[in-house]
Amino acid sequence: MRIFFITLLTVALMSAAAYGTGVAVKHFGEEDTVPASSPQDVPSEPSDAPTSESTPDAEPTEDPAPSEEPTETEAPEPEPVLSPGDTGEQVRELQHRLFQTAWLPETTTGTYDDATTAAVKGFQEKRDFEATGIVDQQTWDKLVEMTETPTHDQMFNVLKPGPKLLGEGDTGDKVRDLQARLKQIAWYSGSVTDTYGPETTAAVKGFQEKRKIPATGEVDQRTMDRLLAMTRKPTHNELHNIIPKTGKNTDAPLDERCLSGRVLCIDKTSNSLRWVVDGQVLTAFDVRFGSAEMPTREGAFKVNSKSRNHVSSIYHTSMPFAMFFSGGQAVHYSPDFAARGYNGASHGCVNVRDRAGIEALFDQVKVGDKVIVYRS
Repeated sequence: MRIFFITLLTVALMSAAAYGTGVAVKHFGEEDTVPASSPQDVPSEPSDAPTSESTPDAEPTEDPAPSEEPTETEAPEPEPVLSPGDTGEQVRELQHRLFQTAWLPETTTGTYDDATTAAVKGFQEKRDFEATGIVDQQTWDKLVEMTETPTHDQMFNVLKPGPKLLGEGDTGDKVRDLQARLKQIAWYSGSVTDTYGPETTAAVKGFQEKRKIPATGEVDQRTMDRLLAMTRKPTHNELHNIIPKTGKNTDAPLDERCLSGRVLCIDKTSNSLRWVVDGQVLTAFDVRFGSAEMPTREGAFKVNSKSRNHVSSIYHTSMPFAMFFSGGQAVHYSPDFAARGYNGASHGCVNVRDRAGIEALFDQVKVGDKVIVYRS
């Protein structure tokens, strides 16, 4: 009996084991095994199913290499368009364009010289560009914008006369002004009149030849511009041939402010300067004054400084024995006054033409002495 139960239990355990094995085999077949397909079951189009390589959720096996940051590089310096030492036709164009903007004379050379460099620097400074004296693209573009393209004749100094402004046979105040200006620079020596005659024609022609302007003897715009640049507006006396009275031996009364102390007593009516000490005139000089545009100031002043060999920082002209009394206005020797007399005028100073006399006076006058400028 016992053997019967043992045998029955053994059969039961073997049956259970066989059943469990079958279930496991069945589960494996349903879940993990792809059934074999016959050729007719293969789809004609390729499957859209993602492969393991393109699965979105797949983790990369390695960290991606870090991307390189772009490095900043300095922009290269712009190439100059023109620079000192250059030569050629483009330099001529540059020079004529600078002439059009009043930075160079009209005549071109074709060589980027010191004068051209200085003109370029001035042009750049005026426009708040970096003032290198080298024409970069910015400078060139601005210059081209402001000027007209020069012709071949302009670039190569083939000058032709312009339309006549004044010529032989013309009359009037403009002719007087022309003659007076020519007289200022010693091209005209006759009396100033209102008639453009042969003498005026010769003077204009000589002026033009000297400056390589087409020498026609007639005034065109080029001639007039050059003349205006070299001269000042003529005084009434120059326009009408009036020679002022000299003041050296004048009997004009002294201003009452000149009657005490040490005084440079300057009378604009008699064109005189008298050195007066305690009411006594020790010496007197002929003098001339500034023009209507730049008049000598009138009033009571003092000598505030002296300069024996002074040179004007504005006009770059010699002013020996200068005794300053009102800003930049001074009593001083004038070689122009000595040469041309009352045909000229000062820039506001009191000009003396007696060099030895003004030198002696310079040594007597002290800083602080009075200066009285008046009309009697």
